[in-house]
Amino acid sequence: MLAAIAAFGHSAAAQTPAPAAKPATLSPKDSALIDISGYWVAIVNEDWRWRMMTPNKGDYASVPLNAEGKRVAGLWDPVKDEHDGNNCKAYGAGNIMRIPARFHITWADDNTMKMEVDAGMQTRLFHFDGAKSPVGAPQLQGYSVAKWEKQVQRTGAASLGFNGPTPGKGGTLHVETTHLRAGYLRKNGVPYSENATLTEYYDKFERKGETYLIVTSVVIDPQYLSDKFIISSQYRLEKDGSKWNPTPCRPLWPRMTESPKGGY
Repeated sequence: MLAAIAAFGHSAAAQTPAPAAKPATLSPKDSALIDISGYWVAIVNEDWRWRMMTPNKGDYASVPLNAEGKRVAGLWDPVKDEHDGNNCKAYGAGNIMRIPARFHITWADDNTMKMEVDAGMQTRLFHFDGAKSPVGAPQLQGYSVAKWEKQVQRTGAASLGFNGPTPGKGGTLHVETTHLRAGYLRKNGVPYSENATLTEYYDKFERKGETYLIVTSVVIDPQYLSDKFIISSQYRLEKDGSKWNPTPCRPLWPRMTESPKGGY
């Protein structure tokens, strides 16, 4: 009898299924909801006087500056900026997406997206590993933490089920940037401080055979702003990098009468 019980126990144990293996976790690159890699050119279809030209001193219309922000903006001196080596203050993360430029987006590795900007020759890194923290002094492009987001959709009006995000099926890139060096929201000295934070949402869409990117930016700065500064910028995907034109930061934009290189 004991032998039979032992045999039965051995047989049952042998038939017990092994625990299911956990599915491999996809990297941020492999789990991307949208593909925004490639060369993009800024579309300047609004705010021309603030983007394609250097505004006059004191022109901070539509920026919610507080009293201190207005005072600091009134101290702007482009000659002093150039003398002090501060030509790039308008090329920081708080304003770089408003610069008439081309943007080259690639993956530095499976967890880090890289954005290169030809105007000012700047580089931004979007870190999908949120566990890491910035170290050292504040930087012009700050420290950016990124994640993929998609609003959960119902499967039907009467259903309690939901569809989660699926790689490549659409969504948003959400980027939070801190650890910023003080810079300009516009080239005429409209300031943001080291206390500023930048939130961005990157959305991609197709229209009439062209691919576009919309970036919604929200700057919060209790030091110089009385409210959130919210703007939306548009970009068009280019077929290659033939128009890529790295140029150093400039303190003043020329007053252009036509678009450079057929671009912006």
